[in-house]
Order: sequence, then structure tokens, then C-alpha cells
Amino acid sequence: MTASTPRRAVLVAALAVATAATATAAIPGGNASAASRPTPRASGRTVDNRFWYSLAHWLAGTHRGTTAVAGARPGLEIKTAAGRTEYADPHTGKKSVWEYATWTSPVHRSTVPATEAIASWNARTPAGTWIQIELRGTYTDGTATPWYVMGRWASGDHDIRRTSVDGQTDGKSTVWTDTLAVDAPAAAAGLRIRDWQLRLTLHRKPGAGRGPTVWLAGAMVSDVPDRFTVSASTPSGRAHELKVPRYSQETHAGQYPEYDNGGEAWCSPTSSQMIIEYWGGKASATALTWVNPRYSDPQICHAARSTYDAAYKGCGNWPFNAAYAATYRGLGGVVTRLTSLTDLETLVAAGIPAITSQSFRPEELTGAGYGTAGHLMTVIGFTAAGDVIANDPNSADNPSVRRVYKRAEWETIWLRTKRHGTAGKVASGSGGICYLYVPAAPAAAQVAALTAVGVF
Repeated sequence: MTASTPRRAVLVAALAVATAATATAAIPGGNASAASRPTPRASGRTVDNRFWYSLAHWLAGTHRGTTAVAGARPGLEIKTAAGRTEYADPHTGKKSVWEYATWTSPVHRSTVPATEAIASWNARTPAGTWIQIELRGTYTDGTATPWYVMGRWASGDHDIRRTSVDGQTDGKSTVWTDTLAVDAPAAAAGLRIRDWQLRLTLHRKPGAGRGPTVWLAGAMVSDVPDRFTVSASTPSGRAHELKVPRYSQETHAGQYPEYDNGGEAWCSPTSSQMIIEYWGGKASATALTWVNPRYSDPQICHAARSTYDAAYKGCGNWPFNAAYAATYRGLGGVVTRLTSLTDLETLVAAGIPAITSQSFRPEELTGAGYGTAGHLMTVIGFTAAGDVIANDPNSADNPSVRRVYKRAEWETIWLRTKRHGTAGKVASGSGGICYLYVPAAPAAAQVAALTAVGVF
């Protein structure tokens, strides 16, 4: 029912150690350094999104061999290689030489001095190509982070193994799989990320005529306060349910254990596939030829393989799921945080389902019948009373996937950042993480809903 050991559990434990071990920076006289104090949140906001996806966006920034390409879906491509580099794949031992070109975004000054950052990207990577996504921030003390690798990605796994990069830290912040987190943000005067920029490196085999195309890149940064409980928002009073396909991860138990121990851990790709197919995406017969023909719903196996992170050893890398969704024609995907079920109601009313990340003990979510340290579900609607209608992939079979969960319970297990585990120890919560997959050319009502929840 869950992905591999969730990065949130590791992150919370690390932050607890760092917070206990780190004293407030001081200047002579014992006062905290003014430079280390974060700017107050703008109007109480806790989340800030910035994505580049238009022709004007790609024309901005700094190009080293890249070029902006116009069209129905503007993008970034290699025009002339800026150089060559050798990449030794840590997961296969294979060394290969690649041509590359780079694009560096403008600096984005966030409206939210942030404790965490999660990148997103949408790209086409034909055989013989891949991309690397890096993020560099400036702290509120004026110093800069290194260029952190947020992912090395290709839609396939023949040229390189899709991977996050472990062990990245500067002593102030650390990358935990897909999340850049400030190490000791708890104090009111704690360090924050003030602004940031991305660097995209596009790779292709030497002499190739084409390379990858990037359609969207950006990040969500946030400063969600520590909280064990969350007050339930007021329901809209309008019942609405979207017709989203239902798939169970449990019907794939034991299948392809090389991908995150098999189907029992495939909540994230199973949820992704539900929404991909809601929007009309369909895996081609050619893409599914590797799947055992005796397995039902082979596209779920394909989704697991296509989201697998070789370093994390799981299919629960958040941006890898969004990037996989965007490999389907006309579809885009990002990872963000939302602030309430009111946001989700706004999206559902515009025809947009969403994937949310939550963790809970069995007694915390009535009707679930299980507990989890981290699980993804698809929110497809709301009852008139405001309760959540979810496609829960942790179900015995496809017909039983649809569930109705109590609003107040759901809002807490999704939005909180801390919780007590079954042994009473403090563990982590996702703080409102959400995958959003929408048409690359959304309708006006969809644009309005995405704008209302802060994504556009």
C-alpha cells in the first residue's frame, strides 16, 4: 500500500537531529543575526509556484547551446552542443559520452521564504537523450546553495537509469530524494530559501540531429508550519464526482519486484495512471510488449517501470510521476502543495482530479481498514456533505477502489506535517502534497481553477 520507506520519515528524523544540534547564529552582544531572519510570509501564504512553459519563458534566461522552439507546445531544445561530457551511470556501471547544452532560468524571488523546494518538469526524451534538472537557491542570510541535482531523467531506461542523487548537502540544506529541505528551519529566525533558479542540461548522443525537448520546468517552494492537527474547511455543499478509471495496485502484488518490490508498493504510479486515462492517455501496445501477457491492466506495470527511481529504489518519486504523466500527448503535470480541501473542491468543480499524499494510523481514517507511513490516492469528487470521494488504489480489486472518506479526517491526514506513529513516536506528514495532471492547453475554466489555487 505504500512506496519505499518514505523520504518524509527520513527528513523529519534528520531535521529533529539538526534542530537539536544547531544553536541560533549570534553576533557579538548575543542577538540573532538580522541577515538570518526570514522575511515574514506574504499575506500568510505558505506555498509559491513558478513554472516556465511559454515561448516567452524559454526566450528568457541564459542559453548555452539551447534554443526556444515555437509551436502549439513551445519548448526548449539543443541548437548547438555546448560541449561533451562523460556520464558514469552509478546504477549500471556504464560510461557514455554525451553532447550537452544548458538553459539557466531567471532568478525567481519567492513570495514565500521557503523551507522546502520540489522541482517539476515535462519533457520528451527520445532514445539516446536525457535531461538533468538542477536548482540553486539563495538563503535569507545572503549565501547561496550549490547547484543541487533534483533529477536525472529519461522516459525510458535503456540509455541511463532514471535517478535522484543522494548525499547532496552544504551543511545548511539537504536533498532528500525529490525534496530540497533547509536543515534547521524550526526557529522563528531560522534560515529560509529567499530566491532560486533552475538549470536544465539537455543531453544527446554525439552527432545526433535532435535531442530532448523540455516543455515545462519549475518548482514549488513552501514554508508549511509544523502541525499535528488541521481544522476542517467549510464544504461547498455541492456534490460533484468525476468519472475517473479505477485501478487497484493490489491486483499486481508480486509482479515485477525489481520495481519497488512489486504492485503492493505501486500506489503512486497506479494513481497516476488513473488520471492519465481520465484525460484520454493510453499506453501504446508497443510500450506494453515487455509485460507478461497474463497480467491484467499491463499499463500499471508500465507506469511503475516508467516512474522507478533507481537511487530511491521506489516508484514514489513525486516529480518522476508528474514527468511520466506528461509523456502522454497533450498532457502536463506538476507537483505542488495545496492548502485546504476547498482548493481540491475548486479543482474538481473544473473537472480536474488530483493525487494527494497522506499518512495515518488505521483509526485515523474511518473505512480505510489499514494504516500507512505514506500513501497516494486520487481525489475524484465530494459528497454534498463535503466528504471526500477517492479512488484508493490500496483496494482488493478495481471495482472496490472507490471510497468515501470523512472530510475532517482526510484534511488532517493530508495537510499535517507531523503525526504520531503506531508506537507513539513523532513521524512526518506530507503537508498537502498534490500531483496535478491537466491538458497542456487547458480550457478557460481549468485555467481559472489552477489560478485560484496558486498553480498559475
